Amino acid sequence: MKIPEILMVETVHQPGSLARVLQVIADAGLVIEHLSAVRREQGRTLWEITLEMDEQADQSLYARIDELPTAKFLGHSDRVFNRHRGGKIQMQATLPINTLQVLRDVYTPGVARVCLAIKNDPQCALEYTNLGNTVAIITNGTAILGLGDIGPLAGLPVMEGKSALFASLVDLSGIPILMTEKDPDRIVELVMGIEQSFGAIQLEDFAAPHCFVIEEKLRERLQKPVLHDDQHGTAVVALAALLNAARRVGRSLHSSVVGQIGLGAAGLGIVRLLRAHGVQRVLGADRNPTAFERLATLGGIASTVEGIMAEADIVIATTGVRGLIKPESVRPGQIILALSNPDPEIEPIVALERGAAFAADGKGINNVLGFPGLFRGAMNARAPRFTDQMLMAAARAIAARAPGHDLVPDPLDREVHAAVTEAVYEAAIATAF
Repeated sequence: MKIPEILMVETVHQPGSLARVLQVIADAGLVIEHLSAVRREQGRTLWEITLEMDEQADQSLYARIDELPTAKFLGHSDRVFNRHRGGKIQMQATLPINTLQVLRDVYTPGVARVCLAIKNDPQCALEYTNLGNTVAIITNGTAILGLGDIGPLAGLPVMEGKSALFASLVDLSGIPILMTEKDPDRIVELVMGIEQSFGAIQLEDFAAPHCFVIEEKLRERLQKPVLHDDQHGTAVVALAALLNAARRVGRSLHSSVVGQIGLGAAGLGIVRLLRAHGVQRVLGADRNPTAFERLATLGGIASTVEGIMAEADIVIATTGVRGLIKPESVRPGQIILALSNPDPEIEPIVALERGAAFAADGKGINNVLGFPGLFRGAMNARAPRFTDQMLMAAARAIAARAPGHDLVPDPLDREVHAAVTEAVYEAAIATAF
């Protein structure tokens, strides 16, 4: 697995000293992700250099840097862990409780009047509580990132990250809910037991095939938005990227042959949305033969990795298997999205070197572009469920905001999320539920 390795290196403040350090890194075959000067004093500069390295990478790199006459390796930064220390989210009051009058209004005795109003008209909860801004982010930890079944507690940093993104990008409160249960029917009942606390439900990192059953049953029983982000959030952003890629190479997405390698939650979600969008021929490959049954119900055609690489104009991979796509199998002009995190099936730069027209990985084609605006728009419209029209509207809004030759826009641009919110809202309002 590739991890961000953050080196702390001190150099003498003279021409060429930093360049020598960077040359040692280049000689090791590593790419610098980020470089910043932390401080400069007494003729020396402290640099923070972020690399992507394999966990088993040759640690002699540190010694080679330290051997330079104008540099000193000081160690590793714990920046990643430091940013997680104490958690990434917290609950805050929306108004200051600084007088007895305010206390009596927001708590006892004043709050009783609001409780009775909600008892008489449950819709009042959307106006007088935070219900309409609150999303449950629920996981049982069976499919965390590309790490697999590591358990719900180990997945909590991911859930907190989702919550932090909801808050910073669209002003929603995401509440992580961890479940140790693995039986899909029991999970559904547990969610039904707590659903009144939330305006919407985001299912996160549930493994296939249980994820399909859980979402389907909750959508049937609940009159509020339910979304399994690994399926539909990923599919929305993948569709957005393909809309731009196909347009820029002058190709019709509808008539292109699309190959989906990996038919888990993300893969089948992508197949489903592409078919709904009108893509006529979608091939699918997976090492689990039972996945082909669900592929067939979506109108996809069973194939193999080799068959897809030989026939498909567009290749999407969501397998979690690093290096699965061999460079020699890439055909000139193909569009390749290798979306597994943290390591893609093929590095984009390698695919481009082999002649791919466009290539991207999961760092760029990331569902953070989709899920915040999807939920904000659906909840603003008080939609009882997500529809394909809402998902496709989100994809078009994302695609329209991509600058230049980029396939997708900056995921931290709040204007992008506002555009997605508005598109989803309008699609929801136009839908006759």
